[in-house]
Amino acid sequence: MEKRVRVRFAPSPTGGLHMGGVRTALFNYLFAKKHGGDFILRIEDTDQTRFVKGAEEYIIDALKWCGIEPNEGVGFGDGAHKPYRQSERKELGIYQKYAEKLISSGHAYYAFDTEEEINAMRKRLEAAKVVAPQYNSVTRQNMRNSLTLSEDEVKHLLDTKVKYVVRLKVPRNEEIRFNDIIRGWVTVNSSQVDDKVLLKSDGMPTYHLAHIVDDIEMEISHAVRGEEWLPSAPAHILIYRYLGLENEMPKLAHLPLILNPDGNGKISKREARFPVFPLSWQDPRETAPYIGYKEAGYYPEAFVNILALLGWNPGTNEEIFSVEELSQIFDFERVHKSGAKFDPEKAKWFNQQYLRKKSDQELADAFKPVLSEKGHLRDNAFVIEFCKLVKEKVQFVHEFWEQGKYVFEAPVEYDAKVITKKWNENSKTLFTSVLNKFKSTSEWTIESITKSFHEAEAELGKIDMQLLRVLVTGVAGGPQLFDMLALIGKEEVQKRMETALSKL
Repeated sequence: MEKRVRVRFAPSPTGGLHMGGVRTALFNYLFAKKHGGDFILRIEDTDQTRFVKGAEEYIIDALKWCGIEPNEGVGFGDGAHKPYRQSERKELGIYQKYAEKLISSGHAYYAFDTEEEINAMRKRLEAAKVVAPQYNSVTRQNMRNSLTLSEDEVKHLLDTKVKYVVRLKVPRNEEIRFNDIIRGWVTVNSSQVDDKVLLKSDGMPTYHLAHIVDDIEMEISHAVRGEEWLPSAPAHILIYRYLGLENEMPKLAHLPLILNPDGNGKISKREARFPVFPLSWQDPRETAPYIGYKEAGYYPEAFVNILALLGWNPGTNEEIFSVEELSQIFDFERVHKSGAKFDPEKAKWFNQQYLRKKSDQELADAFKPVLSEKGHLRDNAFVIEFCKLVKEKVQFVHEFWEQGKYVFEAPVEYDAKVITKKWNENSKTLFTSVLNKFKSTSEWTIESITKSFHEAEAELGKIDMQLLRVLVTGVAGGPQLFDMLALIGKEEVQKRMETALSKL
């Protein structure tokens, strides 16, 4: 019988959820939605030393803003596998039980080494030109653990509460094979795998044990995570095998990295050219906040669409997809193995496409607070017409003001390049005639303005439309000229032209 699709997003509350983590959540969500399965939020807080206050709440808020909400887990639903925080699950003794099973079967052992002893071992190996010193099947033979100490010594150390960790006993020179949905068959020699710590000295499980136990207990069908976990996967395969759970383990999928625009490394939270977090994040350990996509003016639908196409393609040339559409066509077979370069300009383009999908009323409602802040109160119909006029020129709502503030405020200066190049001794006479023609226009509509202008050209000859634009707005470019003049209004246009003609 085919296993029900159950996937989990399992971040650590060690900081804000960056865009790479959101993409992992998104791919899990899409896969679960496509197959009518469950999407679970599990908080992996086994490393209490790196816990950051507010990080868990931020993760939940970010997923909600993106519209990729789990149906089960921390902050969502009422699942049968409570609690969903590993620190709380540890108190139930869940992980200890599995660790003891590994120890009793001879596949894990107690290690009593102090930090100083481990550092000394690494220094010896470095001096011997060992490239990557690690605690493994070779070095453990010279360390203080239950494999090298007598039973009596081990019992005494345990009885006297000497600190220890539980390590996985990785075999020497054995091939470990596993199938990754994205990467196919992967083969690694166990000599490259260290003896992972499974339980720390405070009794808290490490990720290596905890996520496996939770995936089994929560009946996870597919474990989808970033490729940074690929080197650890062989050790995880051994743990499943030694617990007798290899046939029950979830299918693995390791997602490619999101690379910076140069392609020379993964995206860093310190990237200054574009946001990295979905929502603004203030790390309590740092002074300056990190701007989020939401605060930068991106629509959540655009942000999600951007992430979906980073490392995955639909097999067509289409680029704009709703979450619903993505959930119908998403599969891991089209996820790339190599890293995906993030293009900030393309991200802006995506936002522009979603902005253009909004109704003029929606755009007006979003822009009104900006207008109010600038001290301009206009009726709804006016703001709607303004948005309709300017929206093709912007990528974000906050750009409406910069692109069209001249509609609300008369210019105080005029584009110097245009004036220097085009204004001459005849210009004042010519545009005074245009102004008079406008004054005699009974109606002030796009059609009547167009007619008056062409009548002026018939009488006076060719009239430079860019100069007319500069006289009224101060700038050289913008939306359709006559549409813009109609919106500004007859009296205001006349007033502005008179002011400009008196100054130039």
